[in-house]
Amino acid sequence: MRRSLEGAFREFAEARTGQLFRSGCLLTSGDTHLAEDLVQETLGKMYVVWGRPAVRQGNPAAYAQTVLVRAFLAHQRRRSAGERPSDELPEPVAAKAGDPSLRLTLLDALRRLPPKDRAVVVLRYWEDRSIEETADALHLSSAAVRTRSSRALARLREQLGGSVAEFAA
Repeated sequence: MRRSLEGAFREFAEARTGQLFRSGCLLTSGDTHLAEDLVQETLGKMYVVWGRPAVRQGNPAAYAQTVLVRAFLAHQRRRSAGERPSDELPEPVAAKAGDPSLRLTLLDALRRLPPKDRAVVVLRYWEDRSIEETADALHLSSAAVRTRSSRALARLREQLGGSVAEFAA
């Protein structure tokens, strides 16, 4: 039984790690090292609860995404006073496709949002979750998600100089 659980978890982790990492990168505004740490923390927590039938038989991918967002928010709350955010990326980001300067502009605009607003934007628009799913993941009301989403999009429009749609095309 234990080996089958471990095998199932291994398959799940291999299938979801890439998506979790991409979401982590968006949440951390391009900090790939922190994103990797968050993914490892998420998979560690998922391994601990993997034996519970509710996790395996429910929607483990959505549960893992929720764990990732909560780990990110917890990290934001416990940031030590010695750490200082920097405008410089530690390593150059290799762009697979598209405009690298656009990617950096978008990540910088996301970085300027408060952590909970950033989490709402990532869950609602990157992960394509409903308002209710986002509210549940962040322990917020649906009205709070709508308010944060509206405020975050207005800030992004302000920072990006007008229409966010032109950057999405």
